[in-house]
Amino acid sequence: MNAFGTLVERYQKPIFNLMYRMVGSSDKAADLTQETFIRAYQKLERFHPGKKFFPWLYSIGLNLARDSARKKTWNPESVSTLNPESLSGCNSPGDQHDRMCESLEFLRLEKALDELPIIYREALILRYHDECSMRDIAAALNLSVSAAKMRVHRGLYMLREQYIRRNP
Repeated sequence: MNAFGTLVERYQKPIFNLMYRMVGSSDKAADLTQETFIRAYQKLERFHPGKKFFPWLYSIGLNLARDSARKKTWNPESVSTLNPESLSGCNSPGDQHDRMCESLEFLRLEKALDELPIIYREALILRYHDECSMRDIAAALNLSVSAAKMRVHRGLYMLREQYIRRNP
């Protein structure tokens, strides 16, 4: 029980981030995060020792997020908002302008990411947000390594096209 508590502490934030990016609601993400750990604990006997825990846990979370999206039981909030307080640490108006521009670029990129099909979005999130290896992405998505590479590659291509279309 204590060992599982350690795993919850270690992986709670990455799982919550996954859920938030998938459903867009912090309340729903918190519920799905909790459900992910409950399911993992209940199915712990299915985990193969010697394999990495995180991809196994991540795949449980992905399945829950997909089920939730299919049921359409969630209402996405705005995924991000520009927070003026985040600019308060800037020393000069020029710094504030630069930070504001960076924030706006991030919001544009995030909107483009949200419009991708879920299979590509989750692959990109695993690779670039969670910094997972291709092997871990393959394990989490139940794919071969080459299929995971292809998903990331196609996802990047689609993201680039989406971004260009939205921001000519």
